[in-house]
Amino acid sequence: MPKIIHYRNKCIGCNSCVEQDPARWKINDEDGKSDLIGSIQKKNTWIAKIDYEELDRNKQAAKDCPVSIIKIIE
Repeated sequence: MPKIIHYRNKCIGCNSCVEQDPARWKINDEDGKSDLIGSIQKKNTWIAKIDYEELDRNKQAAKDCPVSIIKIIE
């Protein structure tokens, strides 16, 4: 099962991940950074297992991220 790894502390809140998959990403109202919906925190990263149907959208989110803080593991 694929996973998304999100280095949230480096997020600049550009919203590109939300545009690619709004069911998986949202902008946090408190600090303006993106939250990975359904993830768990491990140290300074947030990790979520995703279905293969979500894979292409999140690969695009990782590609579009201007600070390269989204990683996809297949």
